[in-house]
Amino acid sequence: MRQAKFSIGQRVRHRFYPFRGVIFDVDPTFSHTEEWWLAIPPDRRPRKDQPYYHLLAENESSTYEAYVSEQNLLPDESTAPCRHPLLDEIFEKDAQGRYVLRSHPTN
Repeated sequence: MRQAKFSIGQRVRHRFYPFRGVIFDVDPTFSHTEEWWLAIPPDRRPRKDQPYYHLLAENESSTYEAYVSEQNLLPDESTAPCRHPLLDEIFEKDAQGRYVLRSHPTN
C-alpha cells in the first residue's frame, strides 16, 4: 500500500473532466461498488490499487460529492473560492486560505 499523494482539505481538479473539489476523506484503495467501477469507460478506468479520494466537488453548474482515483487528480492552483455548500460545515480556512477540518461541527 502506498502513501496518499493528496491530503484532506487540499483543493484538487480532475485530470480529464472539468471539475474540482476539496478532499474530505481518503480510502487507501478502491472501496466503492464493482458496478460503479465497471461503469467507467475501459479506456479511462483507473486501477483499484491506489488511493481514492472523496471530494466536495463542483463544476460550472452544480456541486456534488465525487469519488476519484489518485491517478486522475491534479493539484488545483486556482485562486477562485470553492462554493460547495458543505465546505463551511466540515472545514474552516486558516490564515493562508487552506481548508482545515473543523474541530467541532457547526450548528
